Amino acid sequence: MILISACLGGKECRYNGTHSLDEPLQKLVEQGKAMLVCPELLGGFTTPRDPAEIRGGDGNDVLKGSARVVDQSGNDVTELYVKGAEETLKIAKSINAESVILKENSPSCGSSQIYDGNFSGTKISGIGVTTALLRKHGFKVISEMKLEDW
Repeated sequence: MILISACLGGKECRYNGTHSLDEPLQKLVEQGKAMLVCPELLGGFTTPRDPAEIRGGDGNDVLKGSARVVDQSGNDVTELYVKGAEETLKIAKSINAESVILKENSPSCGSSQIYDGNFSGTKISGIGVTTALLRKHGFKVISEMKLEDW
């Protein structure tokens, strides 16, 4: 079974209430080969919500406690991101996910790039909180932009 970001499956769960539909990934769900998950909703967020970015590092640093996730209004939302990552990990373990495909650039799901934490639109190398936790537990996490590596 493959675990896929819900927004890639067409669910309107992104911070701004939109989706990022990837039709081949949606087909995997329809065929029963994949399951959708949104770490941010699992963490307790609603849609829409303020965009958030990691300040002081990436998802690995958040898990170590040396970086924080902050929304555009300045609220520290780290706890909700960590909770969403933990809930996603439980699901990945329960379905014995063979791989996980998550939305690039997200503070939860980014697997090679995230935003720089300044809300400037600048992307940097780094991973999101959920990706960090899943990889720490041995799951293969890739971006929808790197499906050729899958």
